[in-house]
Order: sequence, then structure tokens, then C-alpha cells
Amino acid sequence: MTSTPRTRAREQTMRDIVRIGREHLVATGPTALSLRAVARDLGVVSSAVYRYVRNRDELLTLLVVDAYDELGDAVDAAVDGAAEPLAQFRQLGRAVREWALREPARYALLYGTPVPGYEAPGEQTTAPGTRVIVALTTILERAHSTGAGGSTPIAAPADSGSARAGALAADFARIRDEFGLTLTDDALARGVLTWAALFGAVSFEVFDQYGSDTFTDPGALFERHLAHLAQMAGL
Repeated sequence: MTSTPRTRAREQTMRDIVRIGREHLVATGPTALSLRAVARDLGVVSSAVYRYVRNRDELLTLLVVDAYDELGDAVDAAVDGAAEPLAQFRQLGRAVREWALREPARYALLYGTPVPGYEAPGEQTTAPGTRVIVALTTILERAHSTGAGGSTPIAAPADSGSARAGALAADFARIRDEFGLTLTDDALARGVLTWAALFGAVSFEVFDQYGSDTFTDPGALFERHLAHLAQMAGL
């Protein structure tokens, strides 16, 4: 269906609002976002903006979805260019790091300190927010199904009671069903740890947790981290 001039104008205004919102996010941080300030930079009265975005939380949601989608696009593009699971995993990790270092304010919005008083609506943010983990599990599943992955299973902790083990097994079964996976419980546990450690490594660099004088080449450290994470994931 061909869009009407009014529809195209509305879509352009929404793009402008997101663009200006990004600029304000970098300049002032998420807690200081103001629709009045966005309206001023858009060149309209504040009441006009409220016809598109009702409040600050809606603006934050637009920025969250926009950031998740751009990160997801970067990961998908990087992974598509790699031939086998190990190379795909390395490209995924590099894409996450490169985007985070290029967009630290937007990365912080997604993975930093929660914005006080804001709760992201799951119906809008869950799908874009899980794109990276979906890409990762797809890589692990491909490796598992083609015989390119695998590692010696680790025994369950000695203090894990039957109730705890049963609950975790049920969680893994639900995840397998939700994502269409055949990975074993041990492979899923490794995958979750790989996911958490990957973003932990990126966050330490983005938020300067190592300190300015600890590593002269953080990229080299990250490549070493990727090698260890790939081994842990069974790649």
C-alpha cells in the first residue's frame, strides 16, 4: 500500500524526534531527557510533540528500541559475513564491542544503570532486546548440529538439591522450546555464561572499569577474551 503524504510526514517527524532524542541522550543523559527540549530543537511548540510522544517514558522506549535494533543490525551484518560458527562468534563479539565503543551513551541506556522511574515495556522491547542472544544461540545451535561444537560436560554442583536441579532443568527446557534449540542443558549453561561474560567484558571497557593505565591495548585483551569465551562455549 502506498503511504499518504500525511503518513510520510508523520514518519519523518518520528525519525526526527528519535534523532534529536539521541543527541540529548549523549549531551544530558537519560534522566534529564525532556520533551520540551526536543520540541525546541524540532522547531515546534511542546504541545505538538505530545501528539507523537506522550511523555518522557515513551521517548525513552523509542530510544531503547532504536538502540537495540541498531546493535542487532550490526551483529547480523557481521555474522552474515562469516563462514563457520567460530568465526561467526568472533564477529558477533567484535560487532558488540565496536558498537558499544562507538555509542557509549546508547549502550549505557541498554546495559548501564537503570533510569529511575522508568520500566521498559516488554511488548515493545523484548523482541529487539533479544536479537543478540538469538544470534548467539543460533551460532551455538549450528555448531552443535553440525558437530563443530562440544566440550566435556561439567558435573552439577555437589550442593544442588533435586528441587533446584529440577527447576533449572525446567528453565532450560522452556528456553529450548522458545528458541527451537536442541542444545543440552550443559551447552545452554555455557551459552548463558558466554553471553553474560561477553557483555561484562564490553561493559568493563565502555565504563572504564579497568582504569586508564592498566591495559595499553584493550582490543588485544578483548580478542583474548573472545578466544577463552569461544572455548568455554564449546566452539
